[in-house]
Amino acid sequence: MVRLSRTRQRFIIRGIVQGVGFRPFAYRTARNCGLAGFVRNDGNGVTLEIEGRREDLQRFHEALKDHAPPLARITAIETEELLTDGGTGFRIVTTGRDGTATTLISPDVSLCADCRAELLDPANQRYRYPFINCTNCGPRFTIVSAIPYDRPNTSMAVFPMCTDCAAEYNDPDDRRFHAQPNACQACGPSLTLVTSDGIKVESGDPITETIRLLGEGKILAVRGLGGFHLVVDAHNDNAVRELRKRKGRGQKPFALMAPDTDTVERYCKLESEERVALEQPTRPIVLLRAKPDSGLAPSVAPGNRYLGFMLPYAPLHELLLDSSFPALVMTSGNLSEEPIAIGNAEALDRLGPLADYLLLHDREILQRCDDSIVRVAAGKERMIRRARGYVPMPVFLPSATTRNILATGAELKNTIGLTREDHVFLSQHIGDLDNPAALAFFQHTVGHLGSILQIEPELIAHDLHPEYLSTKWAMEQAGLPRIAVQHHHAHLAAVMAENGVTGPCIGLILDGTGYGTDGTVWGGEILTGDFAGFQRHAWLETVPMPGGSAAIREPWRMALSWLRAAFGDEALALPLPVRERFGDGELLFQAMDQGVNAPLTSSCGRLFDAVSSILDLRHEISFEAQAAIELEMSATDVPGGEAAPYELSVPSGAGPVPVTPLIQAVVRDTLAGVDTGMVAARFHASLAKLLAETVMSVAREAGIDIVGLSGGVFQNQLFFNEVLTRLRETGLQVLTHSLLPAGDGCIALGQAVVASEQSK
Repeated sequence: MVRLSRTRQRFIIRGIVQGVGFRPFAYRTARNCGLAGFVRNDGNGVTLEIEGRREDLQRFHEALKDHAPPLARITAIETEELLTDGGTGFRIVTTGRDGTATTLISPDVSLCADCRAELLDPANQRYRYPFINCTNCGPRFTIVSAIPYDRPNTSMAVFPMCTDCAAEYNDPDDRRFHAQPNACQACGPSLTLVTSDGIKVESGDPITETIRLLGEGKILAVRGLGGFHLVVDAHNDNAVRELRKRKGRGQKPFALMAPDTDTVERYCKLESEERVALEQPTRPIVLLRAKPDSGLAPSVAPGNRYLGFMLPYAPLHELLLDSSFPALVMTSGNLSEEPIAIGNAEALDRLGPLADYLLLHDREILQRCDDSIVRVAAGKERMIRRARGYVPMPVFLPSATTRNILATGAELKNTIGLTREDHVFLSQHIGDLDNPAALAFFQHTVGHLGSILQIEPELIAHDLHPEYLSTKWAMEQAGLPRIAVQHHHAHLAAVMAENGVTGPCIGLILDGTGYGTDGTVWGGEILTGDFAGFQRHAWLETVPMPGGSAAIREPWRMALSWLRAAFGDEALALPLPVRERFGDGELLFQAMDQGVNAPLTSSCGRLFDAVSSILDLRHEISFEAQAAIELEMSATDVPGGEAAPYELSVPSGAGPVPVTPLIQAVVRDTLAGVDTGMVAARFHASLAKLLAETVMSVAREAGIDIVGLSGGVFQNQLFFNEVLTRLRETGLQVLTHSLLPAGDGCIALGQAVVASEQSK
């Protein structure tokens, strides 16, 4: 009898391979291939040792690559030949903790189809259990305290499994085999409904009672995966208006949740890519074009033609929406601009004054995480706010960074970043660092993300602005070297890094504000450069910002500034509706001339604000970019191709790009009685053409054929499409954002790669 030769190999599998059913998959695959050995989680990801015939090992290797669990993402497989030991059987062994952790943590995952079917099946033991999950769905990032991702390292550690759940957990053929949050009514988390004063509501079923209260027009604070939502019936205008008043929301639209895409289509126009975006496991909020007379409460999105819808991603959401409401308002559980509340006691303190009742649960949220927001533009999903469902997935770089870097991000729409080798781990959306609560969230995130990823920073990258709270925090970190990165250079580096380009590259960077190297406020920049440095080639003509930061909140101030640049002192005599806002315009002119609280700016965002006010669309704002959004909405009334751009001259050589001729043309059309939507559309088309042609001039001069688009202005879908189309027609390679926001949510990535290059 001939004994077939055996071999033994070790596999180290890196990537998102913990908490996604990878060990059960490896167990079943090894068993099917007739192999012996073991599998375990460890700091590297998953380690396997397998023994058997070489051809069976090859089949196993192919299965790893071709049939891995749907939520797994393998970034590397390392193999090593070992001595055989003649063992039999395959087993899952205790997690190892040797060495430095390099594994990736899975984001939270929406409820899978199997669990949803069980949730709604009266014969199932988990019927209507709001914490049902399996290896293919459920909480991950928001409940993990350390890696490896095992139950003792999560907030589920305090819930010992009952006999039935433990049997599932230990059965290799069960969908819940080693599902760390596994639980049921007998052993897992539970719900409690309380009044705003914290008094328990004695009812048979908290969910049924919550649905009844929502039907009565009450405001509920509901604890979810990454924090609390404030919830009302989206068809009850009185309830929505009361929520807006209590939350201090102004006119900013509320997010909505509907049970399925067919219901969403009752309210919005849906393209196929938008349907895909809604239904993907990440379950982001998707910005969609609203249908007229949808039946939603008018106060959901006053004056706005876009609605932000998401589908249920937690079992609790399915139960709240199950045949009860076609749509619910699901807005972040906070006062406007504060971090989302996550703890029960915290919610009673912060949300008690905002909500009539609170639906609590006892599975602790270890990391707050807002809903992500996306929009489909140019046929592709574009990130606007990156958080739940995507974090902490890293961005993969073309090459490894020089050391572990902490990037502190921007002052507005802050995210932080940590680097390890060729990975940049970006945090969830933190928000604007303009209040103590947001700064505390920033500091907690720096510590928590570094802890769970086991990354010890060796260098800090921060913004150039000396007064930003993130910069001041960086300066206080004794013992660590620091590198300051100019805001728009970080934008350029971010869009390059996201697309795997190392340079050189042209950057068309358009946003609201960024501290320039000359001390002025930049925001309409055409740069050239790479990770190591940049040159400012061209920029939008600069004008004063009368009143400083007040000009951001009151677009009429920027209208006055641009009108004066275009018409001189005659600006005050122009018969435009905005003139009523100017008051004693001569005093503002003097302040601008003397530079008194009137910093110079090249901001493209402020230019959009100015035109919105000139066209009598928006003179004061209650939320960021409101004036620009209303300008875009007005322009979309005009069918594509009908708005011919104005004839504008393109500058030759470096320097300012003249914008006053565009302002003059806008005013000329307005005074001639041209439809406001047509003027808005011509403005979009003209500015896009002017900037695209200027980029082409820079490309010829610099000999560079790659251009990257970044900055918050590119979240304007109409303008983005205009610029993208014109640049692509020239033959340039155009880099855009999709994984990260074009706005300041990408800044930490740019800071990290610039600091890495400059610290070599």
